[in-house]
Amino acid sequence: MFWKISLLAVFFVITVTIGLACRKKLKDTNDFVLGGRNVGPWLSAFAYGTSYFSATIFVGFSGQFGWAFGISSLWIGIGNALIGSLLAWVVLGRRTRVMTKQLDSATMPDYFAKRYDSNALRFAAAIIICIFLVPYTASVYKGLAGLFAASFDISFVWCIVGMALLTAVFVVAGGYVGTAANNFIQGIIMIIGIILIVGAVLGGKGGFSEAINQLSQIECESNPGLNGAFVSLFGPDPLALLSVVILTSLGTWGLPQMVHKFYAIKSEKAVMTGTVISTVFAILIAGGSYFMGGFSRLYYSADKVVIDDIVPSMLVKALPDILIGVVLLVVISASISTLASLVITSSSTFTSDLVKLFKKDLKSKTEFTLVRIMCMVFIVISVLIALIPNSLITSLMNISWGALSGAFLGPFLYGLFWKKTSRISVWCSMVFGVGVVVLNSIFGFTGSAQAGALAMIASLIIVPLVSLVTKAPEASVIENAFAGYDEKILVSKKTALDDAKS
Repeated sequence: MFWKISLLAVFFVITVTIGLACRKKLKDTNDFVLGGRNVGPWLSAFAYGTSYFSATIFVGFSGQFGWAFGISSLWIGIGNALIGSLLAWVVLGRRTRVMTKQLDSATMPDYFAKRYDSNALRFAAAIIICIFLVPYTASVYKGLAGLFAASFDISFVWCIVGMALLTAVFVVAGGYVGTAANNFIQGIIMIIGIILIVGAVLGGKGGFSEAINQLSQIECESNPGLNGAFVSLFGPDPLALLSVVILTSLGTWGLPQMVHKFYAIKSEKAVMTGTVISTVFAILIAGGSYFMGGFSRLYYSADKVVIDDIVPSMLVKALPDILIGVVLLVVISASISTLASLVITSSSTFTSDLVKLFKKDLKSKTEFTLVRIMCMVFIVISVLIALIPNSLITSLMNISWGALSGAFLGPFLYGLFWKKTSRISVWCSMVFGVGVVVLNSIFGFTGSAQAGALAMIASLIIVPLVSLVTKAPEASVIENAFAGYDEKILVSKKTALDDAKS
């Protein structure tokens, strides 16, 4: 208990201190939301990675899918690294930075409004974000509080309230700059922690080979005919595994809190360096988390499996007290950074894209204050949802990711590259993406992960098909949006030769 409390106390002090120290750098809403578009590669990459992976991944997903798929759940981590990080940075990073600066947009709804010349799209996108980011935030609180409650034997409610207060202090004080600085420290903690945790989990069962051998002896309830199902290459249910890979990997391309990181990048070098750092980070954190979850059946046993209890129970059994303290630091580091990103995205969207839509003369100082107030409001709403009994962490996250990325993935991606992307195609993607996820959550046609993956794939198909038979925005609107790509800049000779002399 001494080690747990000591480590957490030091972490809390550092986090709050950084948030308060960055307060002086915040002069307006642009600084609070984007850090003045001047964030370097390491902070950008760690901000992306720590926003990507939270308690929802570490506690909820790694437990549920490690239990369901065994070692093959590692494919989810590989997909997160290659699709959710590497390809996302390569495909979206530079173009997002250029076009959003050209359009002077700070939020995804603002991007849609200016790229497609439609304030109605701004309103619809803002409503979707404000509604569906809240369940995700709640899922993070729920996962974080569950592990704390198991480690300290204190009320689940007080754990959630305590984390909410910590988030509020450093987000409201430091904004995006304070969050990014904290993300860097939190990312380092996550990397060190996950390496120690995976080593301890394997060591507790006699090493890798012995752990694999024990896992191969466990019979799979869903596929009893497959011998060694939990150590097979694609696990007992490859199709379900694929849907989770799509949901958690491709989903980042359409999530406002993730692509927002590209808005704030400082330079071309920052994009290139950030790509490498973000990918390595994802391999370590996502790969380590799902790999660890794959051995959960060796530690967790119960008459009735409670998904959200798998990882907390597993780690309490597998690790010594000092490493439990490290686990807590890993989970809180992952979660606090994600919470900060979600809260900033929600509050800036509400203020900039809803309030200013109806009150166009909103003063800069008033807007800045309102963004901070809305941070507090969204934290309170998320806490109330997290306290609802029997709400699974993974279900909350699947609904959030599926609806948001199902609605926005196609419109955002094609909008960056294709001038013929039409306004009507954006509406079709939004209606279909949100509709599929909501209807599935009500009637339960299939799993929430499968519904989310379907919505994302459909968005990538619907947008080009509808755009081919509908009218694109006015030529002047399109040319203005793409003008930033054609702007001439001076570069060094190591980047391009001097044509006149060559």
